[in-house]
Amino acid sequence: MKQAFLRFERFTTAVSMYAACAMLALASALGVFQIIMRFILEAPAEWTEVLIRFSLIWMVFLAIPMAFRQGAMVSVDVLHRMANARWRRVLDALVMIASLLLIGLIIVIGWDYALRGRVQTMIGLESHSMFWAYLAMPVGSGFAVLGIIANFLDPRRLELEVAQ
Repeated sequence: MKQAFLRFERFTTAVSMYAACAMLALASALGVFQIIMRFILEAPAEWTEVLIRFSLIWMVFLAIPMAFRQGAMVSVDVLHRMANARWRRVLDALVMIASLLLIGLIIVIGWDYALRGRVQTMIGLESHSMFWAYLAMPVGSGFAVLGIIANFLDPRRLELEVAQ
């Protein structure tokens, strides 16, 4: 069961990272397009700025699961280094619970924002609802829940390794 969950989490985290990379590529391409349109052709495309902003928001929320999976969670590194194996697991459990509470709050608030944003339109893209921009919060956080649980089941401390 544990191995099946970890395989599923590896797949979902990989999907979210590929999507985050695609959002970064989209933001970069739109930035180049915006520069060409504004400064070379002198015909600015206002819609690119809002799409860059929203693609960067999606990129951040879709990349968060990888950070959680690699152990880059809020923790007390000194306590973790000084504690014996049993207390490390207790600390890991406390960090997991705190992280899940925070991410759960982001899911709830993000979903509420998305629902409320259905009636708003994006500036520069009046035909599109803000729902799609706000949806990044619950979607990315949903992927992050899997990364948090997977890091508890199969701990990785990549943040600690590079910090030394």
